[in-house]
Amino acid sequence: MGGGGGYFKPEKSLDELLKENSNKEEVESFKQDVNTYLSNLLVNVNDRDTEKIQTHIDTLKKALEKEIEGAIELKFGGSVSKHTYANGLSDIDILVGINKSSLANSTPSEVLNYFQEMIKERLPGTKVKVGDLAVTVKFSSEHEIQLLPSVITKTGHRIAVPGKNEWSNVVRPQKFAEKLTQINRENSGRVVPIIKLFKVINNQLAKGLQLSGYHIESLAINFFKSYKGDMKYHTMVKEFCNYSQKAVLTPIKDSTGQSINVDGYLGSSGSINRRQISKALERLSNKMNRSDSQKSLDEWKKLLGE
Repeated sequence: MGGGGGYFKPEKSLDELLKENSNKEEVESFKQDVNTYLSNLLVNVNDRDTEKIQTHIDTLKKALEKEIEGAIELKFGGSVSKHTYANGLSDIDILVGINKSSLANSTPSEVLNYFQEMIKERLPGTKVKVGDLAVTVKFSSEHEIQLLPSVITKTGHRIAVPGKNEWSNVVRPQKFAEKLTQINRENSGRVVPIIKLFKVINNQLAKGLQLSGYHIESLAINFFKSYKGDMKYHTMVKEFCNYSQKAVLTPIKDSTGQSINVDGYLGSSGSINRRQISKALERLSNKMNRSDSQKSLDEWKKLLGE
């Protein structure tokens, strides 16, 4: 009889293979639990009282038009126009076009003061605050609406210049919204939900360590424009957080023309503020990894404020 008489010895025993397979199933089951939780959380995050908000906006429009000739135009801006509004976390920004009214030749400060006066007259018990760019109105319903006066042109909007009583060059906020819409579409509509979830996580950080909503959206565009990974919420949130802890160290150019950088509030590249936020995001990434290694859904819930 020929043959070498040898035999194949598996590297792992049957018990080891069965245990390994069982662990994989546990991991997949845990990931599914996290994804289900994140999906359910998004329902609450998206649960805006649209009817109440529209009532507030209608009231504000009537107040602003009371003593002027012509009409003003109200248009959603900010996170609402980009569909990244997170219930209880994002302000509702309204661009108020004044160029078809008798306010058209007024300075930004005159317009802002007029807004404040008319709103206080109609809603005397409501909190109204004037800033460099906008008037912020906080209703008893806890909805906060920012009214940003603008001069509408064929190519974009002119808004108030911070620290100066003059209108800006043309800015194009729609350009940014269109880019975000494109990136979201290319990633099966998952980028906007990830931004909303990350805003919830960001809101759990100390005030001085929180990113602005516009900054988070800009980071998301830069990360997901070439994303090739798993399309589950669990994985996308983790990878976005991991990316952001390094990306926040470098300024991002503002494509809309509203400012030089979208994250100018953090200072120059490698500033103390940027390093502190980077460390905070690194701690978040580590917590996510520990939650996964422990297969703890409760730890994930803590990250999102529950």
